[in-house]
Amino acid sequence: MSDLHKHTVICIDDEEHNNQALERLLRKQFHVITTVNPAEALTLIEEHKPALIISDQRMPSMTGVELLKKSMDVSPESIRILLTGYTDLESVIAAINDGQIYRYITKPWDPQELLLNLQKAIETFDLKNEVKRKNMALQSLDQLKNNFMLMVSHELRTPLAGMISFTDL
Repeated sequence: MSDLHKHTVICIDDEEHNNQALERLLRKQFHVITTVNPAEALTLIEEHKPALIISDQRMPSMTGVELLKKSMDVSPESIRILLTGYTDLESVIAAINDGQIYRYITKPWDPQELLLNLQKAIETFDLKNEVKRKNMALQSLDQLKNNFMLMVSHELRTPLAGMISFTDL
């Protein structure tokens, strides 16, 4: 698959070796961008509008949940995945409620399971975009139908008004 047809994935983890491992695992199927800096990640997310955002939960300057929540403002269509080595229930609930995550994956991740989850996330992303495109097309067709009906209605009223006037005479 050429880079032009690969979906973009942005990975954010304050540990560079985790970013490198994700990049090695994903580079054949995705266009992968990595960063250790959550603030830089937000700029990259706004610039690239990735299909997937994969964030670590525990980072020094911002939690993954906070980052994913902020990413909603700059790229609402992106699918969000949270990675963490910690499985405290509070962060899971916050991630689901605040960050609108698609999946919560614990470290260390199983490479095949991670790829499967990402493929399902891409299918979800593609389906959402397809529904959005079809809804726009339907709205356009509905507007054309309305315009046609207005024109037909006008074209029919004019001769009918003349015939009604003639019959009244």
